[in-house]
Amino acid sequence: MNYILIRHKVADFAKWKPAYDGHASARASAGLKEEHLLRNIDNPNEVILLFSAQDLDKAKAFAASPDLRERMQQGGVTDKPDIYLLK
Repeated sequence: MNYILIRHKVADFAKWKPAYDGHASARASAGLKEEHLLRNIDNPNEVILLFSAQDLDKAKAFAASPDLRERMQQGGVTDKPDIYLLK
């Protein structure tokens, strides 16, 4: 199984979450399944997401897509996301 781990900070988790939830169909189309959505205890606006990925090439394309960047910007992501492809 392959995984994708994403870590980023958001301006306001309560505003980010609906934007994230609204993008579920795009993640599903890319073969991603959310395994964990975690928040940093010391900074609840730092989000860590772990997805299982059916197809690593589709996952890479999704992670690099302008659509994802736009959605992150709309949701208030405040830093450059760290994205890790894992086995």
